Amino acid sequence: MTAPVNLADIEALAAAKLDRHAAEYINGGAEDEHSLRENRRAFSSFEFRPHCLVDVNERSTATTVLGTEITSPILVAPTGFQRLAHPDGELATARAAAAAGTIMVVSTFATTSLEDVAETGPGPRWFQLYVHRDRGLTEDLVKRAEAAGYQALVLTTDVAVLGRRERDLRSGFVLPTELRLANFDLEQSEGLHGAEGDSGLAAFHRGVRDSSFTWKGVEWLASITELPIVLKGILRGDDARIGLDHGVSAIIVSNHGGRQLDGALPALRAVPEIVDAVEDRIEILMDGGVRRGTDVAKAVALGARAVLIGRPVLWGLAWDGEAGVRRVLEMLQDEFDTTMALLGAPTVADLTTDLLA
Repeated sequence: MTAPVNLADIEALAAAKLDRHAAEYINGGAEDEHSLRENRRAFSSFEFRPHCLVDVNERSTATTVLGTEITSPILVAPTGFQRLAHPDGELATARAAAAAGTIMVVSTFATTSLEDVAETGPGPRWFQLYVHRDRGLTEDLVKRAEAAGYQALVLTTDVAVLGRRERDLRSGFVLPTELRLANFDLEQSEGLHGAEGDSGLAAFHRGVRDSSFTWKGVEWLASITELPIVLKGILRGDDARIGLDHGVSAIIVSNHGGRQLDGALPALRAVPEIVDAVEDRIEILMDGGVRRGTDVAKAVALGARAVLIGRPVLWGLAWDGEAGVRRVLEMLQDEFDTTMALLGAPTVADLTTDLLA
């Protein structure tokens, strides 16, 4: 293949480098993968109504998220086990995100410690948090993130249990023995290296996940940290309003990339309801299925402050490490800039709902 010109090209290049277990883990969804497909299809349900004869000679893709200036409304979503894709894993992604001028959300299930990611260089970073059965372990992760300079906590809300990820079950996915969950000790992450008749991730989740976590747990989390809390996994306006009542700072509309409840509403389709529900009191972001700059523009026009991308980052990482992730982010930003020009929108603020049909 010649040099890649879009994310589909990079996906193909990554496929040639990933082993089967890693590829199935990265690309798979839950059960019949209906939600995985619908996340992409949702973008096709909107078409553009561009303005003409607008001066777009000077444009800016810049925006802010929770007060942090970023070069475009494209963030790096939390994705676990990044060293499955490349030996440099999260460190390469962190450097690429910083170079692109955007925020990286670092996963609890990283294969590089949150401290090592923070020390790799400057750049705004948030820490994605699962609340574990052992609240002491959870609190320790929060305090470590604070000490390492992370600027927000992203609380994932849609994993009371792990979705049935049948690609992982068929492949018998386990974490290679040379890798580990770097934010946990060896004993805590042991289940990931083998589980008879199961995926390692499913076995690990059963051992640590707190399925009794509720809104009272959000109150507990707020009581132990000064960091802003971002809720990830919200698909309903009423849940968004409850989040407001609990003092959260932002919401990421998400169905976990189609990896949890198969048949869950595509994230993009949930954005308008949630934007209406919060009435501009907090910022709304979304993830799931973003593959083009036009997708970014549609999400922003519907009211999202920004989008997050997950799988494309891992494709770039598998293809060419840090340079591959940088190319993914550059491609999306370039496409987004072109879309803005063709819509007659010289700034991100000009991307309004009337541009969509």
